[in-house]
Amino acid sequence: MQLKGPKRLTTAMLSATVLGLNACTASSGATAQSPAPDAGTAQSAQSGVGTPGAAGIGDPDFPLDGNGGYDVGHYALKLAYDPPTKKLSGTASVKAKAVQSLSSFNLDLHGFTVRKVTVDGKDAKFAREGDELTVSPAAVIANGTEFEVAVDYAGKPDPVRNSSNLGTYGFIPTKDGAFVTSEPNGAKTWFPCNDHPSDKATYDFDVTVPAGTTVVANGELRGDPVTSGGTSTFAWHEGHPMATYLATITLGKFDVKTGKSPGGIPVYAATDPAFKNDLGFLYSTSAKVTDYWSKVFGPYPFNSTGGVIDDFSTGYALENQTKPMYGGFEPDESIIAHELAHQWFGDSLSITRWRDLWLNEGFATYAEWLWTEHNGGLTAEKTFQDYYSAKTAPLWKYPPGVAQRQDLFNTSVYLRGAMTLHVLRKRIGDETFFKLLRTWTEQHKYGGVTTGEFVQLAEKLSGKQLGGLFDAWLFKPQRPALS
Repeated sequence: MQLKGPKRLTTAMLSATVLGLNACTASSGATAQSPAPDAGTAQSAQSGVGTPGAAGIGDPDFPLDGNGGYDVGHYALKLAYDPPTKKLSGTASVKAKAVQSLSSFNLDLHGFTVRKVTVDGKDAKFAREGDELTVSPAAVIANGTEFEVAVDYAGKPDPVRNSSNLGTYGFIPTKDGAFVTSEPNGAKTWFPCNDHPSDKATYDFDVTVPAGTTVVANGELRGDPVTSGGTSTFAWHEGHPMATYLATITLGKFDVKTGKSPGGIPVYAATDPAFKNDLGFLYSTSAKVTDYWSKVFGPYPFNSTGGVIDDFSTGYALENQTKPMYGGFEPDESIIAHELAHQWFGDSLSITRWRDLWLNEGFATYAEWLWTEHNGGLTAEKTFQDYYSAKTAPLWKYPPGVAQRQDLFNTSVYLRGAMTLHVLRKRIGDETFFKLLRTWTEQHKYGGVTTGEFVQLAEKLSGKQLGGLFDAWLFKPQRPALS
């Protein structure tokens, strides 16, 4: 995620980024885990009697995001969207594995009319309350059993609006289609899901739209679009695990350029006709940045790279897996470098709790500094010193190690997160630091990560005790001293 405008995180905008930050007190750096089953649940699982899956996945800051009782393996979304009427309809099939004996379970879904639900092909009872779709299968799903739930639904998507975190996000209708960016919890505005980054899955998207409309989703096309009867169906597949907030089916009128990077990675770039002059820049910059990060952070974790510029002003960019989205502006190299660094830090390695967001944004921001230095601009050291010199900035009152529910994208999460990495780099040396980054991305590829795991690995590879460094830079509401 990268903000545009007054909060754009560059050295030149220092005076703007240090304004309006909220103060908070630090809490423990420990990452919350899913709640352990109580005695009744454990006894029921042993006896074969099912119990309901929890209505939340266990994130204390977002207690109703995600759901308990199962782990999703794959989403198959067969959808149709009509831009003039703004109606989305279709079937979402969710393959999952029960992690307890389930008498019922929840899916996150905001809005829509649910027409039918089946579990393993058999009709299931269902009920709605808020954004929870509760499914009661005909028989208990035993612990460890794989099952498939299919939900037929239709309606007009209702994105999240006026959020303190990001303004508008989710499935956002546009004049010629839709702009789909779902961080942190907007996936439920367009498909039923386990809407939390700790439950990742693979995806198939089969999306039917009026002929002449292009659908851009994650991963790669499974073939040419099929056009018949005035509609076209695009089939995309993302075969690597992906968090729900990174999924997209952005659609509209687009110019498309495809090929391979100099390093051999397939590239897919698309721009709205209003940004047709930026297509070549987006394509070439995405290619060279991906190749460079593959040397710095380790092999690129996915099968393709690229990006999309749509003519819809959101004021931000989002690192949708394999297809970063740029909302209504021309991204510069620094923003593209940020979003593509996220393909490692945030997409392949995903946070298991939102409070650890600095592991995404701090790393991607530091990547911006590295990219600028790589291209002959300010060094990472000079950028660090420029920010550090703001002695009274509200930046120091917001410890980035525990991102706040109503202020996830506070500037401190980006800047102090990046500064933490620079201080760490100076403490352990370049050789160990970049080995740490490559080891981190390799050991946790396609998985979930916590701050504690990163600290542990840094200490292991460096042979140094680093608790004081991380405590000062991530968890204390004050400007750390430089030793």
